[in-house]
Amino acid sequence: MSWRRLGPVFVPDGTQPWARSHAALPTPLHLEGDLFRFFFSSRDAEKRSHVGWVDVEIAETPRLIGASTEPVLAPGTDGTFDDSGVGVGCVIETGEGLALYYMGWNLGVRAPWRNSIGLARSPAPDCDFVRFSPGPILDRAPEDPYTLSYPCVVRLGSGDWRMWYGSNLGPAVGNADMQHVIKSARSTDGVRWQRDGKISLGFSAEGEYALARPSVIELGNKLLMCFACRGDRYRIGAASSYDGIAWTRLDAMMGLCPSGQGWDSEMTCYPALFWHRERLWLAYNGNGYGATGFGLAVWNGPLSG
Repeated sequence: MSWRRLGPVFVPDGTQPWARSHAALPTPLHLEGDLFRFFFSSRDAEKRSHVGWVDVEIAETPRLIGASTEPVLAPGTDGTFDDSGVGVGCVIETGEGLALYYMGWNLGVRAPWRNSIGLARSPAPDCDFVRFSPGPILDRAPEDPYTLSYPCVVRLGSGDWRMWYGSNLGPAVGNADMQHVIKSARSTDGVRWQRDGKISLGFSAEGEYALARPSVIELGNKLLMCFACRGDRYRIGAASSYDGIAWTRLDAMMGLCPSGQGWDSEMTCYPALFWHRERLWLAYNGNGYGATGFGLAVWNGPLSG
């Protein structure tokens, strides 16, 4: 049992000013039938990230159907928490349309950046996203004193919203000091979140120093998470949990390492899990943190809760 790689699906051709390079953080949204919209973050000439999308027909040989010509979410105005870029975390359906949870960042002086978590909403897939607020919904606080990154939100019930996100345990001044782990928060409305600062998922191997971009789905009576692990190189790890708090690592069984050749030969990162036709799929980035675009894999074998 393992992931079967289906190859790269999309990489920007560089003709759009807001998408000169990268299709990082692929984020699936089911539209109809076999058609999915994948939101992603691209970079302009100043390396500021915007959010756009491509439509893909999901099959054994995925087929690109169309792409946005304009971003659906651009960097914020100067002085706001996301004026240097927006990185998509997840897009979920709500009773009022779509909610996009994302990481916004500012460039720093003594530290290279400051990250926070924002929320934008859209009434329908073909509409732009509008920020819930000029400010973040989760920012630095005693529970997260340094920085916060890509959120994954799952709605388990009408008043039970869960979020898993990245958090630095030290100042972001270098790899040796990064110590980036995954924490969690809860909400009754998807806007106001409570957190306790406890680590939900930490390191399991020597040399591992960063876990990022969690993606969580329900699998029977469990939750399954995939995430990017950073040590000597990026790879995709996995973990399962009964309550979303205590997690068991499953890297050896359900992780995805670099292939050794082609577009994902050097790294695999920024995963997104999704179900389609009772099969488990994985969208992910390869070399260059999305510089080679994103691709797909499908789970080859049975799954049980």
